[in-house]
Amino acid sequence: MYGKIAALGVVAGLSLALGAAPALAEESFGSPELIAAAKAEGKLVLYTANYAEVEQDVIKEFNKRFPEIKVEMIRAPGGQLITRVRTEAAAGKLIADIVDHSDRALMLPMADLFQDYAPPNAADYDPASLVSPKFWPRATVVWSIAYNTELEKNPPKSWMDLCKPEYGPKKIGQVIAPSGGTTWTRIMFERQVLGEDYWAKQAATHPILYPSGAPMSDALVRGEIGMGPLLYNAVYPKQKEGAPVKMVFPPEGVPANPYATGIPKTAVHPNAAKLYLNWCLSKEGQTFMIREQGNLTSLKVSPVYPEGFDPKIVKVWYPNFDQYVKLHGAWVADWDKTYGYRQ
Repeated sequence: MYGKIAALGVVAGLSLALGAAPALAEESFGSPELIAAAKAEGKLVLYTANYAEVEQDVIKEFNKRFPEIKVEMIRAPGGQLITRVRTEAAAGKLIADIVDHSDRALMLPMADLFQDYAPPNAADYDPASLVSPKFWPRATVVWSIAYNTELEKNPPKSWMDLCKPEYGPKKIGQVIAPSGGTTWTRIMFERQVLGEDYWAKQAATHPILYPSGAPMSDALVRGEIGMGPLLYNAVYPKQKEGAPVKMVFPPEGVPANPYATGIPKTAVHPNAAKLYLNWCLSKEGQTFMIREQGNLTSLKVSPVYPEGFDPKIVKVWYPNFDQYVKLHGAWVADWDKTYGYRQ
């Protein structure tokens, strides 16, 4: 009799523990009060410069944890997104609950529009990835060399390989320097790490220029180009879908670009916004974006690494933010002249 009662007690205790597990996990994304308030708001509006397909996958994963909260995404290229935020804010009509941008230098002058915010695991983030306590690196993207496996049987293995005459003309793609903050990070890396003459050597292969990574990655899959520098997360989803592409992390180092993401003071759904960012910046959210999308992370200790990334070999390069701001105009102009690009 007592044995049966004890057994029933164990089963009941186990059931309670299992039932409590999701609730305990949810609490790591914020207090019970925040979660309840976020669920009561029921939605949030996200402005992002990220790839729409990539962000939709993040939203779907978030909704597995919090199905009660609808995320309405508005995606725009970097410059257009900044203009929209400024224009709406000036008119008192900014509807975004979160603004997510790849160029920290463009976000910083607007810091006064954003409220104070920090995720529960704020201390776990590398201070080098932060330019303001109001902006957090929800996503951290990294550059790689991508190539079409059907076209390139002797693929490049380093950044310097992209200067080889055998890979020209018009076999290499290049995203133009003025395209945004992520590309500017790579441009800085090339000149500061690979040498001041790198652009001239690479431009001598007569690459095809693209306005952004999306059309270039599509061109790579179609075989219109054979290779080129691309953000890993722009190509990784295509590889997972079976496209004939592979990516390498060159030994000279890989430029990484942390995003700047914040919550406007005018947010109508501030609790839902905080919960969404808390989840994205959590170990769970960062692991998803690394494993499923090919991102890196600005966490001091990475939970996982993207496929093909060996932290013992690959050196991550972050730009000096002061130089990132000060050098931009002159160096982009030099790049345009070297590559024969006219804006």
